[in-house]
Amino acid sequence: MIGFLVRRILAAIPVLFGVATLVFFILRLLPGDPIALMLAGAPADEETMNNLRQQFGLDQPLIMQYFTFLGHIATGNFGQSFVRSEPVMGMIGEQFVSTLMLTLASTVIAVVLGAVLGVISAIHRNGWADFVIRIISLLGISMPTFWSGILLILIFSVHLNWFPATGSGGFSRLVLPACALGLVGAGFIVRMVRNSMLEVINEQFIMTLRSKGLSERIVMYQHALRNALIPAVTMVGVQIGELLAGAVIIETVFARQGLGRLIVDAIMNKDFPTVEGAVLFTAIVYVVVNILVDVSYSVIDPRVRASN
Repeated sequence: MIGFLVRRILAAIPVLFGVATLVFFILRLLPGDPIALMLAGAPADEETMNNLRQQFGLDQPLIMQYFTFLGHIATGNFGQSFVRSEPVMGMIGEQFVSTLMLTLASTVIAVVLGAVLGVISAIHRNGWADFVIRIISLLGISMPTFWSGILLILIFSVHLNWFPATGSGGFSRLVLPACALGLVGAGFIVRMVRNSMLEVINEQFIMTLRSKGLSERIVMYQHALRNALIPAVTMVGVQIGELLAGAVIIETVFARQGLGRLIVDAIMNKDFPTVEGAVLFTAIVYVVVNILVDVSYSVIDPRVRASN
């Protein structure tokens, strides 16, 4: 297992390097002067602007800026924000808690709803319940998160007045954004669990268990579901990355604090260190989650543990 973890960590290094490189050069290709945006239209002579460029290292050749950036990243230093003049890591730490709560809540909704509906759909294959669940999963997959978020606000905030429409803090302000984000993941997990269950149900060992007189409930939920969860766990790992990315949109729609809002505001202000640090931090979280998902295989399926 230790060797497996070392291999996965080493394989993640080029991925993180690629993310850092892409975000660095893409930001430099965007139009606009970060120093002019930082001054927010305040009058400043050319000497003042040149001094600021020198202070932030923007006067250096692009390749030198790139190697300086890599050197800082290697030491865990994400630099200081152009706009707020604060350490980027501290800003990320302040906003990550809100994004983590949103991601965890939406993941729980996606996994629980997706797994339950997927099992029901597989057990009642081609029945009315299967038909309704497949329609619901298709809607969840097809509907953009910003649109589902707006619909939830209109229904549960404007018309029913059950939950606040915007803002951060408290359980009531977390429900709607978590549901808007979790419904998308639930749609994918429903399909994955349903297809996996249908494959497992037709396996020879399921027929053997039935022939031994085990109840259908034990066969389905204790044996079939456990084997069907292996590909579903993979989808959960992928969905967490999708949920982290979707948080950028959802936090904007619901005016929540978090990494998503931090990235959007930093992009608008061309705050290079903040965007680079937040994106790279998100990529690190995504890599760690996928490593944990790979490790969870060995818990669900002993055959994977034996092969490692």
